[in-house]
Amino acid sequence: MREALAALTVRGRAFLAAGVTTVAAAIVVGHSSLVRIGVLVAVLPLLTAWWVGRSRYRLALVRTVSPQLVVAGQPATVELTVSNESRTPTGVLLLEERLPYVLGTRPRFVLEGLGHGWRRHATYQVRSELRGQFDIGPMTVRVTDPFGFVELGRTFHATSRLTVTPRTTVLPTIPLGGAWTGSGDNRPRAFATGSAEDVTVREYRRGDDLRRVHWRSSARVGELMVRREEQPWQSRATVFLDNRGTSHRGQGAASSLEGAVSAAASIAVHLTRQGYTVRLVTASGDSRETQWHSQTAEASTIPLLEALAVVQLDHSPTPDTQWLAEGNGGLVVGVFGHLADHDLPFLRRLQHHASANLAVALDVDAWAPHLPVQPGPGSAAHLTASGWRSVTVGPRDRLDTAWQELGLQQSRATSAAGAGR
Repeated sequence: MREALAALTVRGRAFLAAGVTTVAAAIVVGHSSLVRIGVLVAVLPLLTAWWVGRSRYRLALVRTVSPQLVVAGQPATVELTVSNESRTPTGVLLLEERLPYVLGTRPRFVLEGLGHGWRRHATYQVRSELRGQFDIGPMTVRVTDPFGFVELGRTFHATSRLTVTPRTTVLPTIPLGGAWTGSGDNRPRAFATGSAEDVTVREYRRGDDLRRVHWRSSARVGELMVRREEQPWQSRATVFLDNRGTSHRGQGAASSLEGAVSAAASIAVHLTRQGYTVRLVTASGDSRETQWHSQTAEASTIPLLEALAVVQLDHSPTPDTQWLAEGNGGLVVGVFGHLADHDLPFLRRLQHHASANLAVALDVDAWAPHLPVQPGPGSAAHLTASGWRSVTVGPRDRLDTAWQELGLQQSRATSAAGAGR
């Protein structure tokens, strides 16, 4: 009852004040009929508050976000289902969904009274021009009586997650290199083609198919030998994103970091579609979520895009290099911002770590033309001095055109190597 009295609306408080005033004035002037009218006006909001306070509403909410993974600028649909699981019918329900400001204004709905077991559905759309992970909810519900005297608030604690990935560009196919790898019993054959003695074999294990027994090798070693299981070979690629704060300029969606994230996402998606197993590495190193992904192209891009959706500026002066201890990393594609002289050792080590290397260097000064140009020879010069093939991309340049230029550089280098032999 105390909660209901505290939840009296302006109308309820006005009726209560008007009733008390009418009763007091009627007593002073001696009009008994006005006393009854004043009592009725004052008691009505009190009775309503008592009835609402004793009501035990049991409301259930089901929220569905579809799709849960969208590209920046694309809408997602949120469907709400509110049901009354108590035996007491509700009054008018005022629903308000809490949203981060980047998803738009808070949607509000008005639902008429719900009887026992009744359900009401509502839908709305959200859209974000910025990448990130956002929580939708919780939902607040305000229950009002038919007269509008009392308004009680309730909050559902459940929330739903929406992931907004960076925008990507479809890239053309260019000649690429990389290190080949396999799994399971997959090993290099002794020869691509050869005699029966060239077949790679191993010891027989319980449960092996007898059709895989290699009888000639078994006779030679005196025990059963079977052909090794063949599994598809995959080519590895590492996408390195330089997200250090000292490497980028600008703020928000217009910053060079957003351009770098979009470029890294486009390259990662392109490489997975070309059959590469791709991992993402940032200046803070690699993480379990962004290690080698060898599923189908559609499935393997999801963890990469989810990781890129939440990439923030890293405040370390130099990139983490622990992941470089793994040995040859195959193809390495780097997306760099501003590079200084102290970055040269890292660039050379990363170049030696890769069997092939390509780089996209962002002209970060073009993202902040109002600021003084950063001193130094420039990122492209540092990359060239470290043995990288690179292109420079500004905020108005097309990434697919720059990627095509990298392919031309790769072709020229291959032709020059062939002519040198």
